[in-house]
Amino acid sequence: MSTPREDRYSRQILFGPIGREGQTGLEQASVAVIGCGALGSAIAETLTRAGVRELHLVDRDYVEWSNLQRQQLFGESDAEHMSPKVAAAERRLLEIRSDLKLHTYLDDLDVALIRSLASECSLIMDATDNFETRLLINDAALEAGIPWIYGACVGSSGTVFPFVPGRSACFRCLLPALPSANDTCDTAGIIAPAVQTTAALQCAEAMKWLSGNSEAMRTKVHHFDLWSGEQMNTGISRIRREDCPSCGPDPAFPALVRTARPAYAALCGRDTVQVLPDPNRPMTLDDAERIGRRVGESLRRTPHFVQFHAFGARFILFGNGRLLIHGTGSVEEGRTLHRKLFG
Repeated sequence: MSTPREDRYSRQILFGPIGREGQTGLEQASVAVIGCGALGSAIAETLTRAGVRELHLVDRDYVEWSNLQRQQLFGESDAEHMSPKVAAAERRLLEIRSDLKLHTYLDDLDVALIRSLASECSLIMDATDNFETRLLINDAALEAGIPWIYGACVGSSGTVFPFVPGRSACFRCLLPALPSANDTCDTAGIIAPAVQTTAALQCAEAMKWLSGNSEAMRTKVHHFDLWSGEQMNTGISRIRREDCPSCGPDPAFPALVRTARPAYAALCGRDTVQVLPDPNRPMTLDDAERIGRRVGESLRRTPHFVQFHAFGARFILFGNGRLLIHGTGSVEEGRTLHRKLFG
């Protein structure tokens, strides 16, 4: 007689293309999920329940009330306490499966981190919202020779494609064919079913790869609109560039070239400026609390960050020295506010 624990994946094993051998592949896999918002939380939960041995979750943000409509790992207490998304996700995922090997990174994705993850993981799941981060993922995955599963959604629509090295054009090849500016959830809104459908399609591609069914993976970009009922599959092999610096015969992986990232950056659609930590001038939570008490108001300290209001903006300093300035989308204004506070 089987035990409840042995029964855990029994229905998945009964699915012919996976079977016991495919389930073993899932239980030996390590997967990086870049972003822990709408797509990332759905992907992380699905792969946890599927039995993936190890997950790496990367996200720089915290839970807000507007997230709860579609980000399934989080509840009201997470928004109330402004829990970092990776911390809130960790609590919930370990409740779902206690033997999950889970690593969390409350930070921006940079070259060093994505290279480290690509060297350790079986594949990378894209749950991001910008081209720059996807180019990092694209080049790191190509360099390591592993797939990454692209996913994007807004409004009632979504797009999914598995980038497998050597099988198709890469993300950099596609850039000239992609719009220079896209709607975002902050500008066009989003419904939760679009998130769930996109994440489900991404996870299906991931499970095909991890269970040894790579031949079943999509070869065309899939786009759907749940509201209109329309869907489309688009081949991209013809737009593969022979001179592509990422997937061409002599790849240079330009996104992985270590150049100094700008200290100040406006976050797309967030009315927020991010200030990266200066290694020559470390800023601690104690420093932020002291300054906030002196010049700010509504100060709040958690184990992960200090928040306060000053000069008409809201400041959040994380434990690693990264700062978010809410209330401005101007880099210049963000720089001015930062200098007002910290000199």
